[in-house]
Amino acid sequence: MRHRSSHAVKPKRHSQSLNALGDFTTTAQVIPISLLAIAIGLVASYVAWFLLKLIGLFTNLFYYQRIDTALSSPAGNHLGWAAILVPVVGSLIVGFMARYGSERIRGHGIPEAIESILMNGSRVHPRLALLKPVSAAISIGSGGPFGAEGPIIMTGGAFGSMFAQFFHLTSAERKTLLVAGAAAGMSATFAAPLSAVLLAVELLLFEWKPRSAIPVALASATAGVARRYILGLGPLFPVAPHPVFIGPIGIAGCVLVGIAAGALSALLTIGVYAAEDLFHKLPIHWMWWPAIGGVFVGIGGLIFPQALGVGYDTIGRLLRGNVAFEFLLGVLLVKSLIWIISLGSGTSGGVLAPLLMMGAALGGIAGMFLPHFGQGFWPLVSMGAILGGTMRSPFTGIVFAIELTHDFNMLLPLLVACFLAHTFTVLTLKRSILTEKISRRGYHLSREYALDPLEILFVREVMQKEVITLASDAPVEDAAELTSEHNTLHDQHLFPVTDRENHLVGVLSRKDLAKMSIPRGLVSDIAVRNAVTAEPTEPLRAVVYRMAESGFTELPVIDKEEHLVGLVSLPDLLYARSRSLDEERARERVLRVRLRRSQPV
Repeated sequence: MRHRSSHAVKPKRHSQSLNALGDFTTTAQVIPISLLAIAIGLVASYVAWFLLKLIGLFTNLFYYQRIDTALSSPAGNHLGWAAILVPVVGSLIVGFMARYGSERIRGHGIPEAIESILMNGSRVHPRLALLKPVSAAISIGSGGPFGAEGPIIMTGGAFGSMFAQFFHLTSAERKTLLVAGAAAGMSATFAAPLSAVLLAVELLLFEWKPRSAIPVALASATAGVARRYILGLGPLFPVAPHPVFIGPIGIAGCVLVGIAAGALSALLTIGVYAAEDLFHKLPIHWMWWPAIGGVFVGIGGLIFPQALGVGYDTIGRLLRGNVAFEFLLGVLLVKSLIWIISLGSGTSGGVLAPLLMMGAALGGIAGMFLPHFGQGFWPLVSMGAILGGTMRSPFTGIVFAIELTHDFNMLLPLLVACFLAHTFTVLTLKRSILTEKISRRGYHLSREYALDPLEILFVREVMQKEVITLASDAPVEDAAELTSEHNTLHDQHLFPVTDRENHLVGVLSRKDLAKMSIPRGLVSDIAVRNAVTAEPTEPLRAVVYRMAESGFTELPVIDKEEHLVGLVSLPDLLYARSRSLDEERARERVLRVRLRRSQPV
């Protein structure tokens, strides 16, 4: 054995003391990532433009037999009964593309983006960047009751991921660029850069950190600027300004609309996955399921043609008000039914535009019984609420509705309705329409954002102060006897070695002592140097990371002068976590009201 003097090497210091800690952990690496995100934002805006043009092309080909890229409504076609076959043909093509191209083109895009982030290291196959927009354009262009935003989010994310894979980046940085592409695609489609960032935070990033939020925001802003030159300015659905103040009666109406939107959100979510379960029971390959869904879409389109396609014109009409009850009922019933069946069949298309349409129709019906505050007031309130309830993203629902209309007077009504719809679905459904698909693939996704309790608890609060130590100048035989199983008073496996001034010299573990033949000499001769340590002022989260990196579950705690002050172990961290759980679950009455009895005179 090689012998070394006790003062040869100092312990490894991993200082995360209070003076070294800041509000954020972001480094200068955010600058090159942001520059890449800006480039991705520009590309994604043209991807959005291309997909919208492609949808227009296929709509005109399928329903009007002409070559034109302008967005057209399938409702004006003159095909008669033959119109039933159009969605079937489009769905057959999508089914073949999914089976022989990439199965990942199935679905509405956002769950697939989430899956790429969570399970694939934010890597998206280049093939998907081509197949997803083409399949979505065929599906929507042939009358599919979907929006373009889901495919654009997935396609923008695919380009962001591909771009990132050409550089030497971490998985977290690839995720940021993937989400930057997705947010930019949504920003360019709807002229809604802020809600695109909020959607990214609430649904895709799974964190709220400057390292990711800054690049995503810059990508979204870039797409917002580029949209001005390739698609024009917003808002997408301009409306006349509504009253700034609607009074208690108006707010009560927002409460009712929010609850109704939450109920509809729950029904739509349940319906989509009930339809998916029914398709899974069919004794045929999933490639044929979209065609079966296409039959129902065709029949629904024959009954109510406005239910076909993206339906931006129908949404605009609903927000302008003065729509007949039969029209509102047609949107609410026919659009909902064919959307549920078609989405359950696994075809390609987005969910935002259909939700906007169904929410606006629900608000239009509610507006017949509620106080009048201007044309389109209740459709707009319900439109935002349905997003907050179905996607479990209330902030996105509020800001999205405002950016689509530029009616900032709607902030308070939307705040009430969106969060009540969100409350309804949170209490009645375990998962949203987006995360249910992730769960069915064997993964659980928590949508709650909270500060880690280990971030605000410090080593000094949980460390063991009564520690068995070994003197560096003690004989090895005495150390072996002291650390034996029957002499150790508590479950301590790591023993700090200190000098006469209580400076940490090294460490010895009980396991190491048990494996070695006890030599003659001093403890300092066999002590392990460069011990991984902690400091009393460090947050426990830093200690958890250090334990994971080093593989040690016990660390000596030293102060600034390298004096030993304690020992922190994995059970101490678990105790800190349990203490945090107690604070959440234990109920107690802190203040009590005591009434004194009056004394008789």
